[in-house]
Amino acid sequence: MNTSNNTIQDFLKAKFEILKDWLVRYSKIVLPVILAVCILITVVTAISANKKKVEQEEMAVTTEETEVAAELIAVPLVPLEQDVVPGINEFVQSYYTAMVEGDTDTLSKIVEYMDATELIRVVEMSKYIESYPVVEVYTKKGPREDTYLAYVYGEMKFYDYDRTVPGLRVLYICTDENGDFYINEDGEEDDNELHYIQEVNLQDDVVDLNNKVSVAYNDMVAEDSELAAFLLELKGEIEKNVGEALARAESSEQTGEETEETSGESEETEETEEGTETPSMVVTKVKAIDVVNIRTSDSETADKLGKAAVGDEFTLLEERGNGWSKVEYDGGEAFIKSDYLEPSQTEIAVADDEENETEPEDDDDNNSTPAASTGTVTVKENVRIRSGASETSEKLATAYAGEKLNVIMKQADGWTKIDYNGRTAYVKSDYVE
Repeated sequence: MNTSNNTIQDFLKAKFEILKDWLVRYSKIVLPVILAVCILITVVTAISANKKKVEQEEMAVTTEETEVAAELIAVPLVPLEQDVVPGINEFVQSYYTAMVEGDTDTLSKIVEYMDATELIRVVEMSKYIESYPVVEVYTKKGPREDTYLAYVYGEMKFYDYDRTVPGLRVLYICTDENGDFYINEDGEEDDNELHYIQEVNLQDDVVDLNNKVSVAYNDMVAEDSELAAFLLELKGEIEKNVGEALARAESSEQTGEETEETSGESEETEETEEGTETPSMVVTKVKAIDVVNIRTSDSETADKLGKAAVGDEFTLLEERGNGWSKVEYDGGEAFIKSDYLEPSQTEIAVADDEENETEPEDDDDNNSTPAASTGTVTVKENVRIRSGASETSEKLATAYAGEKLNVIMKQADGWTKIDYNGRTAYVKSDYVE
């Protein structure tokens, strides 16, 4: 056995010596060939690995695209339908009625969401719109369950213009957990919803309806130069009024956050006002400072009798603490929001001896008895109660939102005179209702 192993070893050793001599003899030829083969193997391996990586990446991208495509909501090709969704016509009509009335409370409830700028714009527009005599509702199924895309054709009637102006509005109407409709304008639709809505808007029947309304509107404007000028002027006027309203709101907010007055300033104001007597003035006539609705009672939901133009004058019958003024109108009585009126004629009040004994001077004595209360107002936002109708007057206390105050008179200068703990005091009218 050992002899056999030795023979094999001797044989292998002899072959190795022969191979060694051969490699040494032909090394200049063999070694470059071996090197080239090694490089070739390396390159082939690298290419194979890279190809495999590319294939894997392409497979991953294809899979991702497939998943995204699978997530897109299918857009059905169904025709526009009119008056088929139960309750939606009445809902849309309530929306348009609120637009005409400038009813921001209703709009805030049924639209999600309208910012302050848009609410002000609605109020400004309502001053010019008399009605929507024609409202037609066409619907298609929305991207989610119990949602609808409503294409609303409306004809708008302006005051002092005989013809109605056509228009088309798209509403994304959803249903809340109570089954009630609301208009979704929060701008937070996901990509799938936006893709769905865009695709539906491009469907032939929707495009045809839009084109039909656009042609009717353009033809009307083209043949009536006065209407074209009016609409252009109206747009500029609305934007101006909205900007001014926002500026006033910002100014009021800054006033509400004013710093505390120093005690020295308060003392100086008290010394200036002490002993000063102001004759009592009674407003007998008022005039409109803006276009405003005239209503049958002191409520924004009351029937409209007409609209007051800027400068229209009325005999003032009563200025109520709830922000409304009773005036004479067409031989009867009517109501206008006090914020849109200013005094145009005043008279000095003539008081008898008994009234002079009981009627206090506004700032003469902090412990004087106030005039009789005519009702109450509710505080909308926290507001300071002051001794006089001035932001530099002494601060008596702070009234908090929801608190009720006994009102004596709502003045035209933006202040409301109240009975506060048995004395006359004042709050800014913007903060009470």
